[in-house]
Amino acid sequence: MKTRPMTPFVVIATVAAAVAWGCGGEGRAANPANGTVTGDVVKGGDDRTGPYDPVEGWWKGAPDHDDEWGWGQVAGVAVDHADRIIVVTRGDWPADRSASRGGLLRRTNYVVVANGNGEIVEQWAQWDSIFTLPHQVYINPYDPDRHVWVIDSGGGQGHMQVVKFTNDGSEIAMRLGERDHPKTREAARARSDWGPYTYGWPSKLAFLPDGSFLLADGYWNSRIIKYSEDGEFIMQWGALGTGPGEFDLLHGLAVDEERVYVADRQNERLQLFTHDGEFIEEWPNIFDPVNIWLDVNGAVWVLDATLNRVLKYDRDGVLQDYWGAYGAAGAIGRGTWPGGLSLPHQLDMDEDGNLYIASYSGGWINKFTPKRDADRNRLLGPRLLLTN
Repeated sequence: MKTRPMTPFVVIATVAAAVAWGCGGEGRAANPANGTVTGDVVKGGDDRTGPYDPVEGWWKGAPDHDDEWGWGQVAGVAVDHADRIIVVTRGDWPADRSASRGGLLRRTNYVVVANGNGEIVEQWAQWDSIFTLPHQVYINPYDPDRHVWVIDSGGGQGHMQVVKFTNDGSEIAMRLGERDHPKTREAARARSDWGPYTYGWPSKLAFLPDGSFLLADGYWNSRIIKYSEDGEFIMQWGALGTGPGEFDLLHGLAVDEERVYVADRQNERLQLFTHDGEFIEEWPNIFDPVNIWLDVNGAVWVLDATLNRVLKYDRDGVLQDYWGAYGAAGAIGRGTWPGGLSLPHQLDMDEDGNLYIASYSGGWINKFTPKRDADRNRLLGPRLLLTN
């Protein structure tokens, strides 16, 4: 099913401005966290958050959370601006999270908005009935109307879809995805001729300045689909497998001036393609990559969901730096230390350089602020934006 936009938006080209973030450095710089300063010497510390300080207690409960219900899996985050952070979840779980393993779930708070203090100020409950398993959320950086896009992976019985909302969430501007989709991973992978809107657990989006966009499809299917601004099919590439141009669970997507970067999660690598889908090269031995952020300084940042790290590569695929620490109870827990990551799933940045990372398994959003004395080579730069 494909519903056309109610009002087509106008895409304007944006030239990424040079800002004082520094260029990518070589090697792993020392910047210990939580150490004790004695004169000019910092003793102790383990650099668990690198050049950033975590904001303790930033992520708050929703207004309808109580002693019984709280956050479940927090899947994605997109920054509108520093005082408006849009988040997608997999619904509410019991406060006793172990109870959710029996299938107990409250189907609400799929899309919420936090202010700059982490307080939930919007709940898009009017759309709860159309979602099953929201997976990621985006704001197209080339779109002057700043529409909000949500990927719903759907699961076996839900609707596998991509939904584009007006910025305030009041209207659906476009909705892609057939209801008659494969119901199991086995059924999806038994065929390679699914139509352009028949998804198999879609996962990621990437936008181009002319209004077109790419969809990683995804967990079950093994292809990248390109659509026009109004959702018309343009092309696709990919197949299931381990060879060049083949995928096993696509879970990261980004575009620079010449290349498309794809996180091939189960194959533990990044693959690079031309904008027309021609294979260029692979970067192997990247364990569980789930998100790619290209910055204006030429760095390629990758979230590692199992190592709970933020990894920095140069454009040649050479590892430059990393930071991050596990954040589950019993390790660096939410209640004992604020900077832990628990299956980091999507990240975004505000105009002040603050990072927001969705910890999927933990059920929270981490906010990180740059340290005042941070080595600028270790900080994520602003998102790379392309020109036409």
